[in-house]
Amino acid sequence: MIHYCVIFLCNNNPIIFKIMSEENKPQYSADSIQALEGMEHVRMRPSMYIGDVGVRGLHHLVYEVVDNSIDEALAGHCSKITVTINEDNSITTEDDGRGIPVGLHKKEGVSALEVVMTKIGAGGKFDKDSYKVSGGLHGVGVSCVNALSDHLKATVFREGKVWEQEYERGKPLYPVKSTGETDRTGTVVTFRPDASIFTQTLEYNYDTLASRMRELAYLNRGITVDLVDKRHVNENGDFESETFHSTEGLSEFVKFLDGNREPLMKGVIAFEGEKNEIPVEVAMIYNTSYAENLHSYVNNINTHEGGTHLTGFRRGLTHTLKKYADASGMLDKLKFEISGDDFREGLTAIISVKVAEPQFEGQTKTKLGNREVSSSVSQAVSEMLTDYLEEHPDDAKIIIQKVILAAQARHAAQKAREMVQRKTVMSIGGLPGKLSDCSEQDPTLCEVFLVEGDSAGGTAKQGRDRAFQAILPLRGKILNVEKAMQHKVFENEEIKNIFTALGVTIGTEEDSKALNLSKLRYHKIVIMCDADIDGSHIATLILTFFFRYMKELIENGHIYIATPPLYLVKKGAKKQYAWDDNQRDRIVMDFGGSASVQRYKGLGEMNAEQLWDTTMNPEYRTLRQVVIENGGEADRVFSMLMGDEVPPRREFIEKNAVYANIDA
Repeated sequence: MIHYCVIFLCNNNPIIFKIMSEENKPQYSADSIQALEGMEHVRMRPSMYIGDVGVRGLHHLVYEVVDNSIDEALAGHCSKITVTINEDNSITTEDDGRGIPVGLHKKEGVSALEVVMTKIGAGGKFDKDSYKVSGGLHGVGVSCVNALSDHLKATVFREGKVWEQEYERGKPLYPVKSTGETDRTGTVVTFRPDASIFTQTLEYNYDTLASRMRELAYLNRGITVDLVDKRHVNENGDFESETFHSTEGLSEFVKFLDGNREPLMKGVIAFEGEKNEIPVEVAMIYNTSYAENLHSYVNNINTHEGGTHLTGFRRGLTHTLKKYADASGMLDKLKFEISGDDFREGLTAIISVKVAEPQFEGQTKTKLGNREVSSSVSQAVSEMLTDYLEEHPDDAKIIIQKVILAAQARHAAQKAREMVQRKTVMSIGGLPGKLSDCSEQDPTLCEVFLVEGDSAGGTAKQGRDRAFQAILPLRGKILNVEKAMQHKVFENEEIKNIFTALGVTIGTEEDSKALNLSKLRYHKIVIMCDADIDGSHIATLILTFFFRYMKELIENGHIYIATPPLYLVKKGAKKQYAWDDNQRDRIVMDFGGSASVQRYKGLGEMNAEQLWDTTMNPEYRTLRQVVIENGGEADRVFSMLMGDEVPPRREFIEKNAVYANIDA
């Protein structure tokens, strides 16, 4: 449940602040300056190092440890990595690399293993003789994992011996010791996240980890990554597991991402080379869709905000295709200019670069800043694509025809978009007729509910708090934007209403395609649908629209999904709501059995008071915030759920469906 409060913690102890009068207010002096010892600052401010302490941060711990093994693989010393989710939700990662050095560290006076595990800013990635390229740059990865775990055990196989050390919350329990002999090399790390830090959840999601391990296997061909889940046993009595291995690398990755789309060409355009000592690897394919899907990586790190390597790719692609199209004479009859966006419509591409000294914008490493990378990628793409187009004239013709269609559609979409944007809040058109607005003018305090159907919309309008809650009923199922051309999207009445109600427009000073949020009227946009199959379908359609056309709203944390209850349990004067079957059964038992249970098939079955109490009241409701954990995986899932291919969708539904016994 969402509550609005501020909690101040220091070493997990609450600090009580008192407002003092001017006379006895303490002075700001040298005593006010705190110097935190060891890894205390990581435990006090974990979000600085791992992004957040929710689901994303929990999984990020695994990535930090695995990245060390991947760096060993990049250096040519590791071929197999195993990640195990243990029964207690602890994680074990194992590799066959060189093993973390265990010898005495001259400066610190303890084993190098202990230094790596307990010191911030300690690691082998600063020494370019040890690692030419690496994802780890700051020496904070595994030491942060250690600091945020209530227990961690490191076992190193090196120099013919087995070495180990255990830690609690980043502090060693004993010096590094030898426990036996071995003929193998490598490192095994087992850690259990600290429940006092990760208060939201301690449960690892198998699919989330699987998508990242798959990604790493594609990005580093030849490496084998095993994922084992000891919490679940399959039909054969074995633990649930998957092995990820790729022989072709990025071209396989593109085929996987584009598996649910119809390709325009037979093969994948894939090339790799080195420009100015920067290895560049690109794989791309054109499909019949209308979306652009670019995924960029630097040293195996997904830079979902792009950066100079993505800029270089776009420039190289546009320049090369434009030059070829002009020379072919296919653009002669086109009455308007081709834009850079037209060359990327229906394109799925992966750009991976290896940079010795990457400069990321921020600790979270989501945007590359190295200026020299842009020209290297641009040159590499230009040269390789020129060769490809000359060698495959049929594919080249198909691509240019796709570009011309994209330009014509863009021209039509621009006119449709102008119609949408002309009808702004300030114009005569005003707000959509069905929108019931709130009285509050501050967008940070306002929220809008996108409600399925007029009847539920009417109930929501009666039950809401008119001060800060707006209601926009949506008629039926909105357009499936995955299969619609852009101008059809902007001509759709329900989508026009969403644009107008939210107050957003398309196009900023920096990017003509980006969403302009400067006049966003609500900072909380809540999708509220029935808790049935149709409701789930409508919610997915709306989410697909937001992902394809308003992704910035998701990235800025504005999109939420409401959670209406499934049951009302009543017995005499007592009543209680339940959100799942287990909760319902528990409430019935608490009531002493023989209670009446009402199953809500839709929002329209609730009265205004019930809807407010369960779903709209900020004090008691549960809102699920929509975040993008993995852009590539999200893109694949949306194209699979909303695309034309039926078999993968059926497989997905069968895997994720909850089976119920229904009495006919």
